[in-house]
Amino acid sequence: MNEQGAIRLIAAVVMPDHIHLAARLQNKTLPDLMHSLKSFTSNKINGLLGRKGPLWEPQYYDHAIRTEDELKECVDYCLQDPVRKGLVDNFKEYPHWYCAYEV
Repeated sequence: MNEQGAIRLIAAVVMPDHIHLAARLQNKTLPDLMHSLKSFTSNKINGLLGRKGPLWEPQYYDHAIRTEDELKECVDYCLQDPVRKGLVDNFKEYPHWYCAYEV
């Protein structure tokens, strides 16, 4: 999706039961982006697991970021979720994270 120019991915953390993304929309609306993301990942995950049916909840939560400080807070919130959930002591130990910035 990022390669298609739909978003500029800033940060992402894939948790066992949800995902956090900080991204700048480029050429899609947020509902279109979420539909594409959920559809693509559902098909891939269900294919790997040999199953069919819904994978994601229909809703999602969004937050408009208006300032650099808000962006930093959002990225930090995303990256720190594995620590808050007790999965690791330092988010850098968690294998499923990405950040476009040096952290």
